[in-house]
Amino acid sequence: MDYSWVLLSLISAFTLATSDALTKKALTSSNEYIVAWLRLIFSLPLLFVIFLFIPVPELDRAFYTAFLLALPLEILSIVLYIKALRLSPLSLTLPFLALTPVFLIFVSYAILGEKVSLWGGAGILLIAAGSYTLNISKIKEGIFEPLRAITKEKGSVLMIGVALIYSFTSSLGKMAIEHSSPLFFGVTYFTVLAFFFTPVALSKGREGIGGSWGRQSLPHALLLPGIFYSLMVVSHMIAMSLAKVAYVISVKRMSLIIGVLFGYLFFKEKNIRERLFGTMLMFIGFVMVVTA
Repeated sequence: MDYSWVLLSLISAFTLATSDALTKKALTSSNEYIVAWLRLIFSLPLLFVIFLFIPVPELDRAFYTAFLLALPLEILSIVLYIKALRLSPLSLTLPFLALTPVFLIFVSYAILGEKVSLWGGAGILLIAAGSYTLNISKIKEGIFEPLRAITKEKGSVLMIGVALIYSFTSSLGKMAIEHSSPLFFGVTYFTVLAFFFTPVALSKGREGIGGSWGRQSLPHALLLPGIFYSLMVVSHMIAMSLAKVAYVISVKRMSLIIGVLFGYLFFKEKNIRERLFGTMLMFIGFVMVVTA
């Protein structure tokens, strides 16, 4: 069996976590809409170069249907994702992306026909336990306090919404790849995404284009995140063409652990041991789900 998709998924995980950490640094005093937009824009040059060397496949109705359904969901996920990074610590928001495989159990079955066994059900319980232990220090205030802490952490709540949306966009993306090619879909999808997100960003982030733009050197700060984001797109799409969507997403969620470590190393985020333990439980859980 060809396991090249594992390496590609790990590359996607690392480049995504790195792009997120660099983006969070740029978000310190900048508008989240402009930041999200610029990260997309700076991912396009590399994608355009790749487009010059790939053939254009035959496209059918299934491709266009998946493409057009995924696009508005992707725009919504970008806004929620960036807001979550700004509102809360990396180590307390990114772990909730591990819920995507949980949602994929139902969504991928409806869209792609994937099924989960009892072993996968056990993985779901472990993911839930991992989510709970993210705030394990709160238990001294009451057994249900960790759950209340999750709802109080706005960034975590937003990221749960992102995880749900990703289960739909991942399944629809796999459908589009099956009816085109991984690189063609990746390049065209994110190009069109950047185009339609532009008016949203310019409308919602008007204050971010003002006088502070030049002083903060925002475009320069987001050049590197954009490059890492484009590398994530390429590795992710190729991996998706080689394995089932749930397998790829589960390995890609290594970005959670990398993100927690980045939060500790670069942003001095606290309670790292508590949150890393919860992240590990969640990771083991979704591995169980996809290997069932």
